[in-house]
Amino acid sequence: MDLDKLKNQKPKRPVMFYYLLVFGILLVLNFVVLPWISERSVSETTYDEFLTQVNGHNVTEVEVQEQTSTIYYVIKQNGKEQVCKTGLMNDPDFVSRLEKSGATFTQVIPKQQSPIFTLLLSWVIPIVIFIFIGNFLSKKLTQGLGGGGAGAMSFGKSNAKVYVKSTSGIKFTDVAGEDEAKELLTEIVDYLHHPEMYQQIGAQMPKGALLVGPPGTGKTLLAKAVAGEANVPFFSISGSEFVEMFVGMGAAKVRDLFKQANEKAPCIVFIDEIDTIGKKRDGNIGGNDEREQTLNQLLTEMDGFDGSKGVVILAATNRPDSLDPALLRPGRFDRRIPVELPDLQGREEILKVHAKKIKISDNVDFSAIAKAAAGASGAELANVVNEAALRAVRDGRKFANQADMEESIEVVIAGYQKKNRVLSEKEKLIVAYHEVGHALVAAKQTDSAPVHKITIIPRTSGALGYTMQVEDGEHFLMSKEELENKIATFTGGRAAEELVFHSITTGASNDIEQATKLARGMITRFGMSDEFDMVAMENVSNQYLGGDASLTCSFETQTMIDRKVVELVRTQHEKAMGILQENIMKLHELAKYLYDNETISGDEFMQILNKG
Repeated sequence: MDLDKLKNQKPKRPVMFYYLLVFGILLVLNFVVLPWISERSVSETTYDEFLTQVNGHNVTEVEVQEQTSTIYYVIKQNGKEQVCKTGLMNDPDFVSRLEKSGATFTQVIPKQQSPIFTLLLSWVIPIVIFIFIGNFLSKKLTQGLGGGGAGAMSFGKSNAKVYVKSTSGIKFTDVAGEDEAKELLTEIVDYLHHPEMYQQIGAQMPKGALLVGPPGTGKTLLAKAVAGEANVPFFSISGSEFVEMFVGMGAAKVRDLFKQANEKAPCIVFIDEIDTIGKKRDGNIGGNDEREQTLNQLLTEMDGFDGSKGVVILAATNRPDSLDPALLRPGRFDRRIPVELPDLQGREEILKVHAKKIKISDNVDFSAIAKAAAGASGAELANVVNEAALRAVRDGRKFANQADMEESIEVVIAGYQKKNRVLSEKEKLIVAYHEVGHALVAAKQTDSAPVHKITIIPRTSGALGYTMQVEDGEHFLMSKEELENKIATFTGGRAAEELVFHSITTGASNDIEQATKLARGMITRFGMSDEFDMVAMENVSNQYLGGDASLTCSFETQTMIDRKVVELVRTQHEKAMGILQENIMKLHELAKYLYDNETISGDEFMQILNKG
């Protein structure tokens, strides 16, 4: 469907619909409303009352409708007329009675309310209704075909939200923890401010920059900060808004978006979740033609527009591996800017930025909070600060303190405390030994993260308790020994149950899952198996969305991998059992302390462990 032809065509269907609507209203008024009103003015009587009025010579006109077996008659009393009706009876003297009374047989017309009322109902009100409907349809058609509004025929119009001159007020100072991304984007801002400096040397600004990273790391926030720093119009649209029911409308929206951008240049166009329309074209017949046409139009527009005008295209996605290669080639999205999870220093800066929005105690240690929140995204850290403020309000305080921040991290990680869940004495004891088993195995191994906290208070995530370990610093590599120690720590809870109670429970389900996943990764992806050496047996896709792993080996090799995974986990399980047997007295002492107090800090744990 050509949008230009559509604009030039006369809207035949809406006009025809308007005519049909007018005709229908006239039919309803003349054949339903007016007869109903007229019928309401007729009084219904019995045949005896009719005969009484005839004998009294009060009936002046009579009409007999044999089809409906109804008699309509007019009574005239004291100079007033009243139309009445009654049922037709088998009366042989009917005609003679009427002749004697002086009544005439004629068409009885029910008395109308008033000439003015009839005029209003038959002509004035319908005309007003038709004028109103006509104006309404005309306005909608004008908006849809020529105007910028989202009218009834607004096909192919871009739904981009425009923030002119950075009304959002977001600057780079509002974005913390992404120094590398801000540095790469600062050059784009500088070009929009001083394009002549780049044009003198012949340099061209990248037409597009692609922001990639996990959810919640601040990709959209960075794009708004670029517009805020550049102080130029900012067009924001989601990739899903290009997808339309009608084929070709998504491509028309792309054309309209770039047309608006060129008119308002210099400006920034931000397309969020671009993977919605930018997926790889597989060439299969019967695919989503609408999505592919939209992608083709986007590729054409990015090739065709003049970058010297100052139109910069920013896009964000957390699935870069699914994008079409033509979209990522130089000349389209020239730059790929990673927006990763923040490191230790980045987490501390993000916490400080969000802490400015709430009232907080002066002695809060942001470094300790950042260490405990390892692996958290910017959005999760913002949630941590907000949860701390909410907890302070619940406790009746006017500012948040260190305890609020630490508890809010546990809320984000494991959920809220389930105060209404009461464990039996036996279950509570089993959970205490289980969690101390994790902590004791971790503490007795080298290269393991120190224990920060142990608790047996149930959480809304389903955990009956947990052991929190916090690294002293930031680690980007893990050795084979560290990974094996981690697996042994995961198995420590089940080992403690076996050692003390000589039975096992379902409490180790998450530990088993984590240990198995880590052991399989060591063998299939990290090359930490003597048998397979440095051969990758597994591919990971969607790395920013949890990572979907798929084996790329034969069935025979998969059987060998399964055997190696079982062997590795069993070895570390036996090691954990040996550590607990060597420290059985400390296991009992720590478990009793945890059972009585329900929560142990890392310092308390180490004092008991190192005591005599």
